[in-house]
Amino acid sequence: MFPPSPCPGQAQPGPSRWGPWRPLPARAARGEHRARPRGSRVRAPARTFPGSGPRRALPLRLLGGSSSGDCARRARGLAACPAVRCGAMAEPRPGLALRFQRLFLAARPLRSLPWPELEQSLRTAPDSALLADILHKTILHPLCVKYPPSAKYRRCFLTELIKKHESTAAEPLDELYDALADVLKEGESTHCYKNYLLPTGDCVSLCESTALISGGTTGLVTWEAALHLAQWALENPSVFRDRTVLELGSGIGFTGIAICKTCQPRTFIFSDCHPRVLRQLGENIRLNGFIPEPAGTWSIQTESQGQEVEGENCQNPKVIVAELDWGSVTEKQLLGLRADVVIAADVVYDPEIILVLIGMLQKLSTSRADTKAPEVFIAFTIRNPATYQLFQAELDKVGIRWQMIAAHSSCNFLYDVQPDVTILQLFI
Repeated sequence: MFPPSPCPGQAQPGPSRWGPWRPLPARAARGEHRARPRGSRVRAPARTFPGSGPRRALPLRLLGGSSSGDCARRARGLAACPAVRCGAMAEPRPGLALRFQRLFLAARPLRSLPWPELEQSLRTAPDSALLADILHKTILHPLCVKYPPSAKYRRCFLTELIKKHESTAAEPLDELYDALADVLKEGESTHCYKNYLLPTGDCVSLCESTALISGGTTGLVTWEAALHLAQWALENPSVFRDRTVLELGSGIGFTGIAICKTCQPRTFIFSDCHPRVLRQLGENIRLNGFIPEPAGTWSIQTESQGQEVEGENCQNPKVIVAELDWGSVTEKQLLGLRADVVIAADVVYDPEIILVLIGMLQKLSTSRADTKAPEVFIAFTIRNPATYQLFQAELDKVGIRWQMIAAHSSCNFLYDVQPDVTILQLFI
């Protein structure tokens, strides 16, 4: 009889590159069964992915073949990890895996993910279970399966994760290679998804362009200032609760959707002027469970309509999508919107746009002469200090006072916080 397989902490022969030594089953030792056991590893010629060293032969599936254990491994999930089956899982590290999850699902730059912390953890305790946990919280997460980031992003993420894995003595993890094989089969697309986890447990999912400039506009991607403005809104929900909010230059809708899901506005009016942006904006609003008002119903809201909406349940705000051209909009149209709060993100980037924006803000102030003027908050990234200074100078010239909003203390959407994003409150 062969002795039982050694367990962690017991003396055992030195590990091979494929994992700890285990004795052959008795039947195989007696020569009664020479066929390869189902699901066992077959060494294939060494092949590697770009950026990964020639450390380990890959499973047959990545070489165009198939493995009888592929489907079973996926069904078993984490149980497929040898370290888990053997009871050798190290102490869980939920914080690190969740950080990877939050950043990955939002498709934040790969350099901002906590790779150094992962390397340190693996050096301290080589553990396939940690890598399997990260894999299931990212690539195999239901949100990623349904609304995936770009194929290129997922391919680069998995390649980096495999490199970290192969640099350790951790048990082989076929799920990593299986996931990469699936991604390699996909073609590139002109659009992708980003999923932002909210502190409430909800999520904002957006369909975006994979290019910064697409269809002659930059409005089909989410910019940094939108993230910061949404973060500030979540920390100050009373500014928006039970009020009508007008967003200028909504783009694909991240800030407004986050506010609708967390701050309980009475009515939220998304606006933009580019037809393709408006079309994608409407799709993203519906993707997140809201039904926007049909186009053309936004222009005039009477006093009686405003009072009627006042009593509605703000858990489900009224959502409107408006085509709004700052240069041609009239005071009468702005009065019909009856906005209590006006917000905008990343709209201060060009001198010509600045002048048109300030002109529209002046129309807003005169259209509400008989009532309280709306509160205005504008977030922008300071890419060119001269443009930022011009905006402040033009505000001063027309008598619009402004003050800088203090930076928020925490950030739920991103960890690589950019210091050059500013939020101004304007008093019109």
